[in-house]
Amino acid sequence: MDGKGKLTVFHTSPYLLVSVISAKLKENKKNWFGPSPYVEVIVDGQSKKTEKCNNTHSPKWKQPLTVIVTPFSKLVFRVWSHQTLKSDVLLGMATLDVSDTLKSNDMKISEVVQTLQLRDQTDAVGDLSVCLDGMTIDPEMFATAESRDNSPAVDGVEHRSSPSGRRSVNSTNSPSVSSGPSKPLRPPRPSRPPPPTPRRPTSSPDPGGRVYYVDHVEKRTTWERPEPLPPGWERRVDQMGRVYYVDHITRTTTWQRPTMETVRNYEQWQHQRNQLQGAMQQFNQRFIFGDQVSATQNKEFDPLGPLPHGWEKRTDPNGRVYFVHHPTRATQWEDPRTQGLLNEKPLPEGWEMRFTVDGIPYFVDHNRRTTTYIDPRTGKSSLENGPQITYVRDFKAKVQYFRFWCQQLSLPQHIKITVSRKTLFEDSFQQIMSFNAQDLRRRLWIIFPGEEGLDYGGVAREWFFLLSHEVLNPMYCLFEYAGKDNYCLQINPASYINPDHLKYFKFIGRFIAMALFHGKFIDTGFSLPFYKRILNKPLALKDLESIDPEFYNSLMWIKDNNIEECDLEMFFSVDKDILGEITTHELKPGGGDIQVTEENKEEYIKLVAEWRLSRGVEEQTQAFFEGFNEVLPQQYLQYFDAKELEVMLCGMQEIDLTDWQRNTIYRHYARNSKQIMWFWQFIKEMDNEKRMRLLQFVSGTCRLPVGGFADLMGSNGPQKFCIEKVGKENWLPRSHTCFNRLDLPPYKSYEQLKEKLMFAIEETEGFGQE
Repeated sequence: MDGKGKLTVFHTSPYLLVSVISAKLKENKKNWFGPSPYVEVIVDGQSKKTEKCNNTHSPKWKQPLTVIVTPFSKLVFRVWSHQTLKSDVLLGMATLDVSDTLKSNDMKISEVVQTLQLRDQTDAVGDLSVCLDGMTIDPEMFATAESRDNSPAVDGVEHRSSPSGRRSVNSTNSPSVSSGPSKPLRPPRPSRPPPPTPRRPTSSPDPGGRVYYVDHVEKRTTWERPEPLPPGWERRVDQMGRVYYVDHITRTTTWQRPTMETVRNYEQWQHQRNQLQGAMQQFNQRFIFGDQVSATQNKEFDPLGPLPHGWEKRTDPNGRVYFVHHPTRATQWEDPRTQGLLNEKPLPEGWEMRFTVDGIPYFVDHNRRTTTYIDPRTGKSSLENGPQITYVRDFKAKVQYFRFWCQQLSLPQHIKITVSRKTLFEDSFQQIMSFNAQDLRRRLWIIFPGEEGLDYGGVAREWFFLLSHEVLNPMYCLFEYAGKDNYCLQINPASYINPDHLKYFKFIGRFIAMALFHGKFIDTGFSLPFYKRILNKPLALKDLESIDPEFYNSLMWIKDNNIEECDLEMFFSVDKDILGEITTHELKPGGGDIQVTEENKEEYIKLVAEWRLSRGVEEQTQAFFEGFNEVLPQQYLQYFDAKELEVMLCGMQEIDLTDWQRNTIYRHYARNSKQIMWFWQFIKEMDNEKRMRLLQFVSGTCRLPVGGFADLMGSNGPQKFCIEKVGKENWLPRSHTCFNRLDLPPYKSYEQLKEKLMFAIEETEGFGQE
């Protein structure tokens, strides 16, 4: 130790490779299936875990874990059994002193295999084999430091120990065996806590002589040795007494206490963000020609098709649309194809209104899978003796119908949203929330400062795509992945750590509604139950399977088996783990004392499924829908199901090369031009990821609409993918995202075309104007 109480590093690297090899556990006759063990390695506030092995008393991991140690660290090995519906059970634990291992191996740890005895509170429960590697110590310096060793407290937290004076957490007297890794029995709090200054261990043990830690700042206790703040972080308190943390490296702040794991998650998110930036890389000069803009603006897209014979659509001086019936020389505000629909009561549940090619309304009963011209609300027929229409659950027709209603709700003129790429989330939040919700139905004009691009749809597409990814930033703590192998998003129940989280969820509700209203795609989709909530449809037990298959299978096993014969002690309560703090939630009043039996297990399954699908996110969900309904009322989505809504919001990702070629047009090139043949040869050699990048370069998004390339949207409706011959052979390709057009110079060789295209889609970013 040096004069300031800091430990001197004696070995070449602070990292020690701990390989957990295997274990041999005593069999328990009460457990028919055997435990599902995994090992937790704890050292100096760090905690690393192996994967679990299912239903075995002789698990084999052979899993390496890297930890940061000193020559005087103590490794604690805890073997847990994973439980699906309860807290994990501690099977046994063992302690290994690094200093003892060094002494017995001539101050060098190199592939040292040791067998440790696992013990519970009373007896030995098995053996654990581990291998240590990667440490060499100077014997003289080790002896000097050993005589002067004096460990300080960690991050202002007092360390209490038993009367024997041991200061490490490696006591064999562990917390309750039935509790999980982070759920200790709360030790008694001193009646008058000392000030939050580092202290040497005192001789005030808990009644069981177990080591625990007291945080005098947060006024809480824990069995685990607290992990210090990562390098470069500082803890501060604002004027209202709220604790926040400062990252001096990135010069940012957060309410959430950073750990080594959260910092790694943030770095991983940054890496994903850089990959997304690469996927969205587009040439810095996107040239838009004014004469072509005005030409395309005159073409109006109407999803309901042509007007009935004798009708004409016009616009008055104030921008309001009205309709003229020339045979009777009459005018009206209502669309003759949907006349009176907005003023009538809604259709019964399961019914949908569609129109024939002649604009005649008919009604679809999805409950009986039939069609009729008779309005189920009035009993009147819109057409006598009309041709029979075959029932088809036409998703494309639903989308067109939805787009029509969005057009009816839209307002004239546009709103400008100016955002910086570096502060995309903050800028977007401030501006979206400053607008009246009705104004968000106007045409969007997105501006990136310094990029003089005109936004006729392409810039807005990129803004939606990038901002939807920004919401995933783990430092915001708003959303989380639905499961380990499920990367769909669901609301994070720990979002309350951000005091303004409800405002952010209201903003995200507005943003998602805007994406649907304006027909834009987002980067990552939500979980299936979340889509059902957007559609205001009831959730079912089957919905659990899409987000947590293991939990769902456990409930199905309970449903299909006699739990009383298996001697399972379950109660109407579940454990909830939020930010490492485990609390118990009662599924019904007094549920902690009501045991689950064969008679009431159906009620238990229903309640625990409802809890798993909502678990503490009611306020966040309500704030989300408050913002959502301000822009787009949920009833406008009533005809869709959850999977259809996901496709409409996220688009299609798999790119069909044949469909792409079939729906591409050419200008100043022919289909058999050598540059065109080289282009499709290059696309054929690409994997799907690079194809999406090229599509993003040209159209502003990698997502495709329901109809594929045939329904690719431009600034004023459907706009097919276009390749135009522009420029000289030494030019880079250019894109016009508002018109889905690629300017491809007449290159002299296939290698030159491939090189220029790859550079354009991977090395450029931003918008420009010619």
